[in-house]
Amino acid sequence: MSLTSDPPIDPAAGTPDGPAAKKAADPGTDYGELTVVPARHPWRWVAIAVTAVLVAQFISGLVTNPGWEWDVFAQFFAAPVILKAVWLTLQLTFYGTALGFALGIVLAFMRLSASPFLRTVAYGYIWAFRSIPLIVQLLFWFNLAYLYKELQFGIPFGPGFFTFDTMNLVGAVSAAVLGLALHQAAYAAEIVRGGVLAVGSGQLEAAAALGIPKLRQLRRIVLPQAMRSILPNAANEIISLFKGTSIVSVMAIGELFYQVQVVYGRSGRVVPLLMVATAWYILLTTALSIIQYYVERHYAKGAVR
Repeated sequence: MSLTSDPPIDPAAGTPDGPAAKKAADPGTDYGELTVVPARHPWRWVAIAVTAVLVAQFISGLVTNPGWEWDVFAQFFAAPVILKAVWLTLQLTFYGTALGFALGIVLAFMRLSASPFLRTVAYGYIWAFRSIPLIVQLLFWFNLAYLYKELQFGIPFGPGFFTFDTMNLVGAVSAAVLGLALHQAAYAAEIVRGGVLAVGSGQLEAAAALGIPKLRQLRRIVLPQAMRSILPNAANEIISLFKGTSIVSVMAIGELFYQVQVVYGRSGRVVPLLMVATAWYILLTTALSIIQYYVERHYAKGAVR
């Protein structure tokens, strides 16, 4: 009687001398006679067929439906007024991104500071500008002259040396850039802070032990590694800002979407003019995505094999 808990072994099948083991070890076994049956995925083919039919119907509708008015689309796609509006949209995106990320970097390092006061101020700024809708911020800056007739620069709480008329200083485009930049800075600060925190603290400790100055640590150690975490989120924010410039149309600024509205308000060709704006947004977003790809590949050197 067995003293273990193992199940009994069938001597005809499980022992080394059993017939099943001898058959498996037989060098004359022809494995080519075995039939290989591939795994079948019937529902995958059903999904492919349904999706292909829907895509074909959509493309057919784009080509055959006269309501799209592709001749009107071709007429206005490269019209001078549209190209001028595209250029203004790119300018708003560039200035909003540059100023927003410059301020965002400062806010990010304020949040990473050892000073509770600086951390609180930076957190308060980020909390406020992420809470207030962008359209409200834009309208506030557009009506800044209602609150402040003039701005003075001089000694705080003392006499001013330079005075500027707010009405002439902050126009529609300036208010749009200011609103976009300040709004973008709140999100850029969190993106930069997250990228810096992604770098291991042990590397900074090792750099400090080697006597490397803090500025060089930031420039040569922290930022090259943090950029790999910053870039994808930053690119998303830039693309969102590029599309979000359409909201400045409430301030009657002649960017792309506003100009398209003006043209179809006069001509009545709503759908083809909206397609003009859509095509330009898609083209420029694609160009920004391509730039993002090459910048990410540059900073991925040495990390991706």
